[in-house]
Amino acid sequence: MNLESIMRPLRNIYVFACVFTFTLWTNIQPTVEKEFIANFSNSLLTNVPKNIPVHTHVLDLSHNRISGFSILEFISLSDLQVLNISHNLIIVLDFSVFIFNEDLEYLDLSHNNILKVYCRTLVHLRHLDLSFNRFTALPICWEFGNMFHLEYLGLSATIIRRSDLRYIIHLQLHTLFLTLEDFSLYEPQSLTALNIKNLHIVFAANQNFSFSLLYDGMSTSENLEIVNLSYTLSYKDFLSSLTLVENIKTKALMLDNVDLQWIIILKIFKLIWNSPVEHLTVRNLTFRGPVRVLNEYEFLPLLSSLEHLISLSDSMKVLTLEHVRNKIYYFNQEILYRQFSEMNIDSLTIYDAYMPHMLCPNRTSSFQYLNFSHNALTDELFQDCRTLPDLKLLILKRNKFESLSKVSFMTSHMKSLKYLDMSNNLLSHDGADTQCRWAESLTELDLSSNQLSDTVFECLPVNIKKLSLQSNQITSVPKGMAELKSLQELNVAWNRLSDLPGCGGFPSLEILNIEMNSIITPSADFFQSCPRVRELQAGKNPFKCSCELQAFIRLERQSGGKLFGWPMAYVCEYPEDLRGMQLKDFHLSELACNTMLLLVTALLLTLVLVAVVVFVCIYLDVPWYMRMMWQWTQTKRRAWHNHPEEQETILQFHAFVSYSERDALWVKNELIPNLEKGEGCVQLCQHERNFVPGKSIVENIINCIEKSYKSIFVLSPNFVQSEWCHYELYFAHHKLFSENSNSLILILLEPIPPYIIPARYHKLKALMAKRTYLEWPKERSKRALFWANLRAAISINLPTSFEANEEQCDVTPTSSISQYAND
Repeated sequence: MNLESIMRPLRNIYVFACVFTFTLWTNIQPTVEKEFIANFSNSLLTNVPKNIPVHTHVLDLSHNRISGFSILEFISLSDLQVLNISHNLIIVLDFSVFIFNEDLEYLDLSHNNILKVYCRTLVHLRHLDLSFNRFTALPICWEFGNMFHLEYLGLSATIIRRSDLRYIIHLQLHTLFLTLEDFSLYEPQSLTALNIKNLHIVFAANQNFSFSLLYDGMSTSENLEIVNLSYTLSYKDFLSSLTLVENIKTKALMLDNVDLQWIIILKIFKLIWNSPVEHLTVRNLTFRGPVRVLNEYEFLPLLSSLEHLISLSDSMKVLTLEHVRNKIYYFNQEILYRQFSEMNIDSLTIYDAYMPHMLCPNRTSSFQYLNFSHNALTDELFQDCRTLPDLKLLILKRNKFESLSKVSFMTSHMKSLKYLDMSNNLLSHDGADTQCRWAESLTELDLSSNQLSDTVFECLPVNIKKLSLQSNQITSVPKGMAELKSLQELNVAWNRLSDLPGCGGFPSLEILNIEMNSIITPSADFFQSCPRVRELQAGKNPFKCSCELQAFIRLERQSGGKLFGWPMAYVCEYPEDLRGMQLKDFHLSELACNTMLLLVTALLLTLVLVAVVVFVCIYLDVPWYMRMMWQWTQTKRRAWHNHPEEQETILQFHAFVSYSERDALWVKNELIPNLEKGEGCVQLCQHERNFVPGKSIVENIINCIEKSYKSIFVLSPNFVQSEWCHYELYFAHHKLFSENSNSLILILLEPIPPYIIPARYHKLKALMAKRTYLEWPKERSKRALFWANLRAAISINLPTSFEANEEQCDVTPTSSISQYAND
């Protein structure tokens, strides 16, 4: 706790409270916002606008060029509660203008050119700001004494007398804000009669401030803030007016923008240390040397006097020095460090002072909080220092520390240390050869923004509970290197980690921040290995949206909201076509990501496909057709190699006759006699007389079909039961499509029921369904027409060499090949 948190600027507190109420209401009722808040700020206005809604509660006319206003401009605004007319050009102020604004509570007229005020009591006014105007004396009228609700009052003047404040001494003011530009006179003890809690005084820059006003301010309010303390005259003139008196009330004091000679600063500190001030904050402090050089004999007594006061002071608890600039170069600064180190206070902050070193206290110190941020401290700080047993918080960020092991030894004797901030330094750790020894009490450690690598896990406090390693060069968390059983919160954001670390060495881990690393595919078993983790911050990593990431996405659904920043911070980076997609919108099927399932599915589909193909092949007798095609191809190939000159086939027969052996009697007794004898002799090719001995049956069938103009198939139930008839039909059908001819003649000798035709004879079924066939008539009277139609279907002129010997039609074969079984 320091003075900055207690003595923050007070003049706007009430402003925020008033505006916040109306802003909150307007957020709940956005449809009526314009009706209750009117904002004309920065509108280049020269007069109060006439179009202000009559129900306006908050009116902002700041930062314009308004030089005056009248009662007519506010008479209709009966509900007005907040009016901000600061930063304008108003010269004269008449409070009677607001006589009809009975609800007005907040009025800001600061930063104008007001010289004269005509007063009137505004009963409900709580906040009145007349600071940064051109008043000579304080513009306090007797009517101010009737503003019993007034809590904040801002004033400005160049002269302050006791009589100027007599009308408000009975008011219970919360804050008095004084701006003293071109200040020339202050009558001592003018402020002491006031009853205020917070006093804020602003002097003009480069203007000599009044010590009497400083002392009276400390004697008037509990919280005092003074801005712009400078003194350009001789320090002897200042010291001659310096007298110490009692009755100081201030508990928290802030001095901002202090530019004084070192000897004057010492005198002021002497006054403060001899007072009840508990919290002192000095910001933007510049201390200079006197006009003449202050020799060592004059300087040391001042320090000794200050040291004596410091050692005796029991009230001071917190000292904060921020942005300190030293423009004295001729004294030993170690003397000053010694004064700071021996202070009998709880909290010391020296921020941004270019301080290169700080001494270890000579005796047991009461320090509980030390903040030396933004300085030039090195590894030599507090080495082997045993006089800080009560120190609990130590902040050393933005310095020049380099060795982590030396930092650990620095804390080894701090038995009460709980929090250490070493962020934004140059820390590194060599490795296992360098030992570390931390304070056993240390539970929170901030090592962010350093140069630490994986070896940092060899040098960590064993009892640490909260650890920050953000913005370092860590690539992995080595297993077995660190055994931090008490670690509950770990921050490794902005490093180079490629995966989520396990909790083998961190069994108590509850919060992990691993954002902005190089994690492409995080492990899905993180929560299994880290069962106590209740919050994981893993967003803003370059996730690769693939099958491996599916398990992590499912992990989010099962974690019950443990992923911090989901889904906005979890976005695909790879592949390019998915960049920018949130992980919650990325989905792949289980089949695409499960290799075993994919293999099993592919195998099953293959087996099913093979089974279907086998079934179809068997059902359609594909193997049989393949054998036939193979035999036909082999026959054509052999014919090509053996007799290439005969490849151009010459027709030798009118028709090839295919029939079942069981129908041979009808062929021999009816078909052959009626076609080969008599007028219009037809030369038939019959296997018994025309097959060539020595050739295979298939080859003979193919040759006979190719040498015949037509192929006659005698269909009957016996035919469909014959394997060889099926061969002959197949080859004839093949010729039909290959030569695009009409060479098939079907003779239905007996009716064939469809159910007796084997399934593989689908070609026969197709032919009988699509082609016209000749049916053998049972009546003899119709047979003459049957033969005539058959002769007409076969009619063709064969080559001359075969027509010349018509006697062959009457000759029965004298020799034949062995009968082949058509059945």
